[in-house]
Amino acid sequence: MSKSAAAHHGHAAYHHESATRHHRAAENAYGSGDHKKAAHEAQLAQTHALKAKHHSDLAAKEHLEHHGMDPVEPLHNGNGDL
Repeated sequence: MSKSAAAHHGHAAYHHESATRHHRAAENAYGSGDHKKAAHEAQLAQTHALKAKHHSDLAAKEHLEHHGMDPVEPLHNGNGDL
């Protein structure tokens, strides 16, 4: 694996974990009635999820190019739909 692909994997993992952490914080805040904090945490979760996807896509592209394959379009439309 190239250094660049490894770096993208690391960034994707970090942002995925951060998204999960903020999502749980949003659930907890909503459950306790703090809807303003829940909305803020949900927004942070969304930002991290988008960054995780971006780095995951870049890592996949690096892998494909490393093996001489052409990257293909994602199987989804960006809205989570297949």
